[in-house]
Amino acid sequence: MSLIFEKSITGRGLTLFEACDVPVVKLPEDQSRKIALHLPELSENDMSRHYTELEKKTHGVNDGFYPLGSCTMKYNPRINEEIAGLPGFTSVHPLQPEVSIQGCLEVLKTTENCLCEITGMNAFSLQPAAGAHGEFAGLMLIKAYHEDRGDLKRTKIIVPDSAHGTNPASATMAGFEVISIASMADGCVDLEKLKVAVGEDTAGLMLTNPNTVGLFDKNILEITKIIHQAGGLNYYDGANLNAIMGIVRPGDMGFDVIHVNLHKTFSTPHGGGGPGSGPVGCKSLLEEFLPGLMVTGKEYFQFCKPEKSIGNTKSFYGNFLVVVKALTYMLTLGKEGIPEASRHAVLNANYMMAELADCYDMAYKETCMHEFVMSLAQLKKETGISAMDIAKGLLDNDIHPPTMYFPLIVEEALMVEPTETESKEVLDHAVSILKCLHTQAHENAEALQQAPIKKAVRRLDELNAARNPKLRYSF
Repeated sequence: MSLIFEKSITGRGLTLFEACDVPVVKLPEDQSRKIALHLPELSENDMSRHYTELEKKTHGVNDGFYPLGSCTMKYNPRINEEIAGLPGFTSVHPLQPEVSIQGCLEVLKTTENCLCEITGMNAFSLQPAAGAHGEFAGLMLIKAYHEDRGDLKRTKIIVPDSAHGTNPASATMAGFEVISIASMADGCVDLEKLKVAVGEDTAGLMLTNPNTVGLFDKNILEITKIIHQAGGLNYYDGANLNAIMGIVRPGDMGFDVIHVNLHKTFSTPHGGGGPGSGPVGCKSLLEEFLPGLMVTGKEYFQFCKPEKSIGNTKSFYGNFLVVVKALTYMLTLGKEGIPEASRHAVLNANYMMAELADCYDMAYKETCMHEFVMSLAQLKKETGISAMDIAKGLLDNDIHPPTMYFPLIVEEALMVEPTETESKEVLDHAVSILKCLHTQAHENAEALQQAPIKKAVRRLDELNAARNPKLRYSF
């Protein structure tokens, strides 16, 4: 389809504004644009059709199966949107006096209390706007803690080689040196290598449990104990909380600080579907360093700033309406529904893994948690069909591909997370498609290597796009 700029016709548009009834004030010449701003000129009809056409070419959770590993692309209940759309939430201003926003402050405080209960932490700041943003904030808490104690030699963060890519990036941004340790053959942390890596310069460990390959580390208490004995702190990446919420708490595993992805675990829109939110929580020893303003009180709520706060990580109070949606989800499910969601997420993942094990190689054959990883290395050796080819074949069957080539420790990896919101019928359909593609790999590999053939966009030259990106439209 054509770009909106290509549909533009000079002079076309729709003006609904009345003539200006106040004096027009122009900017000084030195503050004015020298070149006219390039904006497309279309009628409302043309513009409406353009975005409707775009919508029809996209694939979201509302369109079909979306099994992105670790990303938890689950269905977002409509009640979340309805509650977040109430005028009392949408019409507030961040600078209103506290007395006039008691309901909103109660939402923030109730959400904090719920997150503390679910994670085993003592306090939460809802200010960070995304997962990686929460990671950075959590690492800054660790840094502030060591600096406040005068322990300036702690400059290293230990990160397993199976970690999410944002982990080493966030640690580096926070000013730490990243120490990567290799995983064992079972995908879990190598305790002996961890013991060698720790020392007086260890600031902390970044880990998620269950880990990136979907396994709950049986040595988790020993892992966090090793870090604590070395004088470091334990950071929990909350990306995989979907598998354990209401069942086991990171705080009880020995973690001191955590970020939670409201847009993953608690069913608020993810990625292009809306703003994210990555609240950062901690145990009492880090509470005085939390970012932003905190809400205190039980009957009358007010803001307060932690005594040694690391400062603001975002303007005002975070993405408030995302918090409203997450709280709606938590209160809708309640104490019984939250662990039930986790159990169903784990059940769905293990069901799919068992159904596919007769034709696809599982990177780790143990019972998984919320996601599992397949290795297509042998399939590629036998047929020439790669993980990328299978992913493109799924597109032709109206299924969004799983996460490809991650984690890096698995060759030709496809990481699948079905989430708890998918029915058995959807899982069975996806399994049948994956089995058909496996058969096609052996019988007609050349055709599969051309996929997708039914979509608006065929297979792209990703290498050239990465090396020579076109980021600007040439007028």
